[in-house]
Amino acid sequence: MRAAGFLLPASVLVALFFLVPVIATLVLSFTDLSTATFGDPSWIGVDNYRDVLGSRFTPTIMMNTVRYVAGTLLFNIGMGLFLAIATSWVPARIGDQVRALWLLPRISSPVVYVLLWLSLMSEAPYGLVSQVTGDSKNWVNAHPWTTIVLANGMVGASMGMLIFTSAIRSIPRELFDAAAVDGAGAWATMSRVVLPLLRWPILFVTTYQTLSLLTSFEYILLLTDGGPGFYRTEVWALHAYHQAFSTYHANSLFGLGAAMAALLVVAGIVLSLFYLRLFRFRDLVAGGATR
Repeated sequence: MRAAGFLLPASVLVALFFLVPVIATLVLSFTDLSTATFGDPSWIGVDNYRDVLGSRFTPTIMMNTVRYVAGTLLFNIGMGLFLAIATSWVPARIGDQVRALWLLPRISSPVVYVLLWLSLMSEAPYGLVSQVTGDSKNWVNAHPWTTIVLANGMVGASMGMLIFTSAIRSIPRELFDAAAVDGAGAWATMSRVVLPLLRWPILFVTTYQTLSLLTSFEYILLLTDGGPGFYRTEVWALHAYHQAFSTYHANSLFGLGAAMAALLVVAGIVLSLFYLRLFRFRDLVAGGATR
């Protein structure tokens, strides 16, 4: 009973802010709820799912989503690992200062942060990138995916940086001393000692950030709003938002947006199971990561 009492507050929060919204989304996805039918929605079964999967724009939006998630995830994990390792091999005071500076984008307002990116990427004489490269153009329109990945990555890498840094600091000093005695250099120490012991945090950061990227779209919305052009950077979560809350014909399709959100939940579950298998979760639980 005492254990149940400790778990009760967290269980209530999970139920209110996860289970209930998921169930409500699933129920709405089987209706034709929209601005026009708000007072009297009808149960239409799987019609919304059929419309989503049968749309001629769905393949483009799916490829955009894969491109966004994969590109940003690689940047986040790679840059987070690099920053964690680099700032752990320098004096602690310098490493702390670098990590503090890298956290500034995360604690900044998304609107202010995106305005800085738009200013940096604008035409000369205002855009810094245009001035440095000597090629005056709107870099957001010319290279939207590069801008989106970098803008998201500068924020996302900070989370991995902190988690990986904490994990590196928890590695017993004796292991580094033993590697030095055996004649291991910096690269051998990193690849043979540090990285194998980071499987748990890498699994967590990879899974968490994949799920986060699948459902996030605020920086894309603020930078390009799915453009430039027709669905050039429109990702799944942004398309669901547009269908449910920002349609051109003044009839927000809540049911259709809910169906797209439900499919994101399924995709997140599938990817999470894939990561658990990829990182051999059973071995990690059994202590295989430290053998």
